[in-house]
Amino acid sequence: MSKRIGILALQGDFEAHRKALERAGAEAVEVRTAARLEEIDGLVIPGGESTTMLIILKDENMLEPLRRFGERRPIFGTCAGAILLASEVLNPSQESLRLMDLAIERNAYGRQVDSRVVKLEETPEFACECGGGDVEAVFIRAPIIRRVGPDTTVYLRYNGDPVLVRQGRHLAATFHPELTSDPRIHRLFLDTIKV
Repeated sequence: MSKRIGILALQGDFEAHRKALERAGAEAVEVRTAARLEEIDGLVIPGGESTTMLIILKDENMLEPLRRFGERRPIFGTCAGAILLASEVLNPSQESLRLMDLAIERNAYGRQVDSRVVKLEETPEFACECGGGDVEAVFIRAPIIRRVGPDTTVYLRYNGDPVLVRQGRHLAATFHPELTSDPRIHRLFLDTIKV
């Protein structure tokens, strides 16, 4: 049975995630209301601008329903989505869903002109669960994970910093895996979902 994965479609590049999820074997649906959360097995929060996303989530009365969803179902946050999942946000501090024990610093790799495509350092956990091999990553105004909790698995690093991590049912990436043709990271998320 195909897993039904929502993509928070309020702001950011949700279309690229839809294509990546479909390549990985899931059914992807856009989520714009709290009611739609009841129809999905997991959720992707895409990149974009985390402050803008927070404002829209509050305006649409979705912040608390999203937090409750994350207490029982998996969420995969990329870039701004990772910021929203973290328990502590720096530079500047802001509200978040607090679903992962992470401290994350916004825009820590620099501005838009500092965006880059790089090869990442894999950990044994990534090689074991995803088959290993080079991983290309696109960083766009990316945050840096400054601290991970004791129950966090680090899958990939860049310059020594964690850039793909998992805690329990949730996955966070500070880069944009949806902008490459490599399906392994979206498949890793799908593997966390029991239907």
